[in-house]
Amino acid sequence: MLKRTLFFSNPYHLSLKNCQLVIQSKDDLVTKTVPIEDLGFLVLEHPQITITMKVLEQLNANNVGVVFCDSQHMPSSMLLNLESHSLQNELFRAQISASEPLKKNLWKQTIEAKISNQAAHLEKQGLKAHELRAWAKSVKSGDTENREGLAARIYWGRLVGSGFLRDRNGGPPNHLLNYGYILLRSAVARALSGSGLLPTLGIHHHNKYNAFCLADDIMEPYRPFVDQLALRVYGEYPDEFSLNKEMKTEMLGLMAGDVWIEGNKRPLMVALSQTTASLSRCFSGESRKIVYPEFN
Repeated sequence: MLKRTLFFSNPYHLSLKNCQLVIQSKDDLVTKTVPIEDLGFLVLEHPQITITMKVLEQLNANNVGVVFCDSQHMPSSMLLNLESHSLQNELFRAQISASEPLKKNLWKQTIEAKISNQAAHLEKQGLKAHELRAWAKSVKSGDTENREGLAARIYWGRLVGSGFLRDRNGGPPNHLLNYGYILLRSAVARALSGSGLLPTLGIHHHNKYNAFCLADDIMEPYRPFVDQLALRVYGEYPDEFSLNKEMKTEMLGLMAGDVWIEGNKRPLMVALSQTTASLSRCFSGESRKIVYPEFN
């Protein structure tokens, strides 16, 4: 079943009754209820939202990704379940002891999938992508020749324009890309946790100040799905240089958007679980192939 994403940008009080999330507006006292088991993500943006510990306990027990926003209304932290898999200890040990050749091979597969999806996105927009197609087939173990960086320069130059710089503090549509990537990162961290893995220990990213290195690794082939949505939303609001509620709501549709994975159409949220489950099998020695979606 497809899990729901709820976005709270107004003051609400969230409580629990009969395993139902009780949503009470502080403005008009209108109350709604939602089954906890139906939820995949909660995004809490308004500073006057209040939530009971019992709600947090049940959200955690159901592996619901709870995303908290800062004073700038941008996602800044999230709640993760630390006991979401029955074999967690065994999987942690397998992940920690993963060999360098395995990690380099997994990164090779990741970059191949990312560049292939970037190429498919360009082609869907009617743009050439022959270089990217060639580079996707020539990625070496660990991407030692930085095919990822070469592809990125071509990709963004053709997709947005030669003057565009993909930068967190850059001009539009960077604001939408930033928001989408943060949401995606949260979703990947949730899926990794659900598959019994530590989002901190990456296969390529290893910055000591980064608590989500593995999430940053695994999200790479999913980025073109964010790019497609961000550019579509930007086309609807070309004069908006900051995010409004409508834009954020549309970006949250990312989780329910369909992708093709292993020959089947699945919501992105479900595909992430397939990807992280396949990664878990790689760490445990059951497989050497990580499953990623194909941009279509």
